[in-house]
Amino acid sequence: MKNQDSILIFGSSGQIGKSLIRKFTKNNYKVIAVTRSIHRKGYQIKTQSNYGYLELEEINSYTEENISKLMKRSSICINLIGILYEKKENQFNLIHEDLPSLLSKLAYKNSHKQFIHLSALGIEFAKDSKYAVSKINGEKKVRQNFPSSVILKPSVVYSVDDNFTTNFMGLLSKLPIMPLYYSGKTKFTPIHVSDLTNIIFKIIEKNITSETIECVGPEVFTFKEIILKILKSIKKKRLLIPLPLTLAKINAKLFELMPKPLLTLDQLKLLKYDNIISKKYKTNFDLKIMANKKFDNEINLYSYNWTSGGQFSKKSNKDK
Repeated sequence: MKNQDSILIFGSSGQIGKSLIRKFTKNNYKVIAVTRSIHRKGYQIKTQSNYGYLELEEINSYTEENISKLMKRSSICINLIGILYEKKENQFNLIHEDLPSLLSKLAYKNSHKQFIHLSALGIEFAKDSKYAVSKINGEKKVRQNFPSSVILKPSVVYSVDDNFTTNFMGLLSKLPIMPLYYSGKTKFTPIHVSDLTNIIFKIIEKNITSETIECVGPEVFTFKEIILKILKSIKKKRLLIPLPLTLAKINAKLFELMPKPLLTLDQLKLLKYDNIISKKYKTNFDLKIMANKKFDNEINLYSYNWTSGGQFSKKSNKDK
């Protein structure tokens, strides 16, 4: 029999998934967390939960049969699965279009109360980016299959577990110079993972449906301003050099050779477009769901890991 309080989370091992598990289980929601590798990710996921409120399920292949079994045990489904770069050809389409399409179809078939799908902010005009096009197509398929679904479009999500601020902290702590793509003028509205988690929690608590919501933090920064704030936080000074597009493309091609590229050609295309509210959809603020975490304050809580003294450079509360 379906447990009306069970929340099924796909993409549970990422920073958003782990934060959601903490939030939901703390508030006595039963969570079914899906992972492709219990042995690699299971322990990490288990440490996030309130005892007795988490079930771990391993899926080796996202077949209709495997997913349907999980759908029958839940009433709410959250899809967080996404990638920033392709390791194989057509991977964006498979993960951002085909999988959300299948999940939303099966959630609707199993009469789920809510289906929440995580997309991305600032992708509407980036028609030259394969990432952006796949995300937009995924949104359309979700809406077609589950008309009352909630589609979330967050700006850059940051925390100590992210792949954004921490990557730049690592990079800036070692390199003497930092290239600025498009002169560092691209705008962002970064949102802390705990604020995004709270938005998702409130959507479920208030039973919000049939919305596309742009999820943003309280501040707008250019890319250059973000880099300067990170540098200040890790107590470093670096030369920031605007990089011509031709050299930026060569730079991206070199990065693509890395196992986890810091920048790809597709991401370079995406950087042309501001990552701010479009005014086409409602925001979390329009729905009276606040996001109050300030960028400077939050990155200062973990940036000491990339300062010269590491953890020993961290000031005590008395010194602040």
